[in-house]
Amino acid sequence: MTATRVCADAELAPATAMKVVIDGKPIAVVKDSAGAVHALGDTCTHGDISLSEGFVEDDSLECWAHGSKFELATGKPKNFPAYEPVPVYAVTVENGEIFVDADQTLTT
Repeated sequence: MTATRVCADAELAPATAMKVVIDGKPIAVVKDSAGAVHALGDTCTHGDISLSEGFVEDDSLECWAHGSKFELATGKPKNFPAYEPVPVYAVTVENGEIFVDADQTLTT
């Protein structure tokens, strides 16, 4: 696993998202309201919109432009207009630091 440190866990508040770019891949790093950290492809599959600028709600990340919600665990869209999933990447939290492996996709 070649994970990249993206930020300190304390830098990412619950129910928020931030954009990082690893090896040219835009990734939304999200902390859900329970404090679990997720990493998803940052580009909405409906349009070229940054998902990290959207809204974290329960177990999903909502695109601010057209309202498509993507499941944090699977990347699958929960509603239209998006119908294609976004990739989900491996995340680890070690010693208060968040790491994302942009080469390890958890979903297809």
